[in-house]
Amino acid sequence: MSLCFSLNVSTLNSPKYQSHKAHFSSQFINQIQVNPLSHSLPSLTSNSSLPFKFSVKRINPIRASTATSVEATQFSFRNKNPKDINIAVVGSTGYIGKFVVKELINRGFNVIAVAREKSGIKGKNSKEETLNQLQGANVCFSDVTKLETLEKSLNGFGVSVDVVVSCLASRTGGVKDSWKIDYEATKNSLVAGKKNGAKHFVLLSAICVQKPLLEFQRAKLKFEAELMREAEMDSGFTYSIVRPTAFFKSLGGQVELVKDGKPYVMFGDGNLCACKPISEEDLASFIADCVLSEDKINQILPIGGPGKALTPLEQGEILFRLLGKKPNFLKVPIGIMDFAIGVLDFLVKIFPSMEDAAEFGKIGRYYAAESMLVLDPDTGAYSAERTPSYGEDTLEEFFEKVLREGMAGQELGEQAIF
Repeated sequence: MSLCFSLNVSTLNSPKYQSHKAHFSSQFINQIQVNPLSHSLPSLTSNSSLPFKFSVKRINPIRASTATSVEATQFSFRNKNPKDINIAVVGSTGYIGKFVVKELINRGFNVIAVAREKSGIKGKNSKEETLNQLQGANVCFSDVTKLETLEKSLNGFGVSVDVVVSCLASRTGGVKDSWKIDYEATKNSLVAGKKNGAKHFVLLSAICVQKPLLEFQRAKLKFEAELMREAEMDSGFTYSIVRPTAFFKSLGGQVELVKDGKPYVMFGDGNLCACKPISEEDLASFIADCVLSEDKINQILPIGGPGKALTPLEQGEILFRLLGKKPNFLKVPIGIMDFAIGVLDFLVKIFPSMEDAAEFGKIGRYYAAESMLVLDPDTGAYSAERTPSYGEDTLEEFFEKVLREGMAGQELGEQAIF
């Protein structure tokens, strides 16, 4: 069963995969075996069952699309005013999703925010808290991991969907969670969206899928391939795949520790990995641009924040300068992580239930050594020059804010890897 709510509130001001900073998690989940051949998209032409509806009075109701038939004019929604465009956002309460919802609302779109009944880190938020967090949106409490439930949720509004924006991402990066969310739930969003008339799909992916060594990267790439194939088969359907570099919060885990006098920890000489970090507000703005911008149609769009690429060494130097302290770095040999991963891989052969622990170690190793920049196909090296910049928010400004206010609201939660 799914419940849909529409809120009578004024539009909020828009403040503006999660790229992890290398950390190890202690969370274990069971393995799931996924046969890629078994995950082809179900038929997009089958009839949906009748929805369960819950309605409340709206001051600004969402509007039925003027083009609801399969034969509708190609890309017709792009010719409408934002107030006449219905956008379904899945992953709406996630770290980036909630900013995307606010940005779309501020741009005048009609937003259908799909959320879990208990959202947030470890499901700590109640329905009331979620409704408050998503003020201005038409909120559907649903389950994106169940296609039939999601279809009923979207059908319940009685209007067509023009665009689907997916901000879904695995919370742990474990094997089971990666395929359940990064592939299956995201696929459900595509299928349900198209059945309800969607002509465009904006996908929040990750820049690290360029070099897929991890399970969540493989899951994301599998869905990306199916999304592109769907557009090839349906000339009236388009997509935009957004691959951001590191998020600010993934680089802020050591701010308070350094403020308290601890050293800044980095692997190797601090130059093993670099990124052009982007704020949640700037990324949300770029994703919102993808709704109507024709130059972003059927494109894979890597994106970073403003300024030069920063290595961990340079990030630490910024932090010490803001604190007025002499730099104090703790350089950890990357070989320590290789040894730990080797031990975990050995233990998995004896205790299969530890597979996710080994995967978490590999995630930590990946982000300790691989840059979050565009991989130059000509040289096979990461390129800051080829990584587009967007927005105005800088990492230094973010560090200044965290030093003043702390990391409240920036918690990594289940995505934390140390």
